[in-house]
This record gives sequence, structure tokens and C-alpha cells, in this order.
Amino acid sequence: MARLINILAFITLFEMMITIGLRVTIAEIGTVARNGRLLIGAAIANYAMVPMLTIALLLLFGADPLVSAGFLIVAVCPGAPYAPPFTAMAKGNLVTAVGLMFLLAASSAVLAPLLLRFLLPIVGSGQNVNVNFLALLRTLAVGQLVPLCIGLGVKHWKPALAARAERPASRISTLLNLILVVLLLIVQFPTLARIRATGYLAMLLLLVASMAAGWILAGSDPINRKTLAIVTGVRNAGVALLIAIEMLPGTAAVSAATAYALVQTLGAAGIAFAWGRSTTRHELRAEFATLPAGLTRRSP
Repeated sequence: MARLINILAFITLFEMMITIGLRVTIAEIGTVARNGRLLIGAAIANYAMVPMLTIALLLLFGADPLVSAGFLIVAVCPGAPYAPPFTAMAKGNLVTAVGLMFLLAASSAVLAPLLLRFLLPIVGSGQNVNVNFLALLRTLAVGQLVPLCIGLGVKHWKPALAARAERPASRISTLLNLILVVLLLIVQFPTLARIRATGYLAMLLLLVASMAAGWILAGSDPINRKTLAIVTGVRNAGVALLIAIEMLPGTAAVSAATAYALVQTLGAAGIAFAWGRSTTRHELRAEFATLPAGLTRRSP
């Protein structure tokens, strides 16, 4: 079963990265890349603030070293494919979310192993959670960078083909993710069942803190703030699960990564939905306030 899950995790990541590449254009990436203020804020939020907040919470709650490793693996993996649809739900900037998603997903193939190499000893407490940097880098380069470039290349040179392939690719990606999560839930259920309510509360706290980091570092534009908050809060569960399964198969690290992946995805979806509804009501009130006085009164 462990071997099957490992293979499925790699296939899921590969297909998911192709799907991300099919969604983004070089122009969208360029738009984000030219916004230096936002790009720097995104890098600091995703590669410095979220890992630091995660370590702080893990040390505060005194988490088990292997559980801590699982959470930290998720923390160093930004660029989730769910970030753009959640951004759209929250009425953020979809183009910016797509560009950030691609840039973060691509850069995390190198930065995630590097961060884990230096940060895991802080929460490992002597456990054997050392990172084989070169092996992990090779795995992510093949499973993440290569399919991203394939998808982007198809989008750029064969846009009609990309348009036809995007929807079925997205459905396959969703199906593969569901199968992988179900298998992990079955295998890891005894460990997941032992997570206390305080554990799930800590996960929600980490999600909110991560979104707050994105909000603060996005600058003063409210739309960019909302966008970066969503992008920063939603971590790339596919990459994180592959790393956890590769590094620490069958351990509490996989259970922790699975649990947080579920909590952060459902929590971020709920926050995005509520955010979008709140924005819609605000826009309607603003539009209603601009109507002539006679149109706002009821007819006798």
C-alpha cells in the first residue's frame, strides 16, 4: 500500500502541475513579475513568515517531532492550484493569483527542500528527519518543474489545445487528489483519530496567521491584500504530501500533512466564500447609495 500511495502521489503531482501550466499565460506571469513590491511581499510571506509562524506554533504547543515535520513540510510548499478559484470566490484579483501560483509553485521545487534542510532540525528534536536534499530536489524537479513547463509551453504555443485540455485535466487532477486523500485517510485513520480538538484549533490558527501574513505584506491595495492573503494561506498539499511520503513514509508526519491539508483547504474555502459574500453586500450597498433619492423610496 505504501508503494502504491507513493506512486499515486507522484502521478497526482505531475498531472496537477501540468494543469497549473495550462491555466497560466506568460503575460500573466509577467504582470506579477513586474510588480516588484507584491512579488517581494509574496516571497517573504510564503518562504519566511509562514514557516516561522509554523515553527512558533509547533514549539508553543509542544508537538511531537514527526508531527512537527509534517506541518513544516506543508508550510514550505506554496503555490496551491486551489488559490485562484478561492481568490475568485473572495472577489480578489484572479490574474494576480494565477501568476503568483505559478511563480510560487515553480520556485518551491528548489526552495522547499532547501528550507526543510535548515528548519527541520529546529523541530526534529533528534528524530531522524534529515532531508536528502539532492534526492528531494531531483524528485520535485521531475514532478513539479518539468510538468509546469510542459503545461505553460502548450498554453503558449498551442492555446486552442490548452483551452480544450484544461477542463478535463482539472477534473482528472481533482479526482486523483480525492483518491490520494481517501487512501491516506484509510491508512492514517488511527493516527488522525487521535488528534484532539486543540490540534484542529491550532491548524485553524495557523491558517488565519498565514493569511494575515499575506494581507500585511501585500502593500496598501485592498484587492492585492485579499489576493495575497488567499494565495499565502492555501499551501500546495500535493507537493507536501509527496515530500512527506517520500521522506517519512507511514509516520505521523504523513498524518499531520494530510490533516492540515484538509483543514486549510476547507477553512480557506469557507473564509473565501464569506469574504466574497461580504464584498458583494458592500458593493450592493455602495451602488444602492448612488441611486437617485426618488428611486430608493417605496411607491405609495
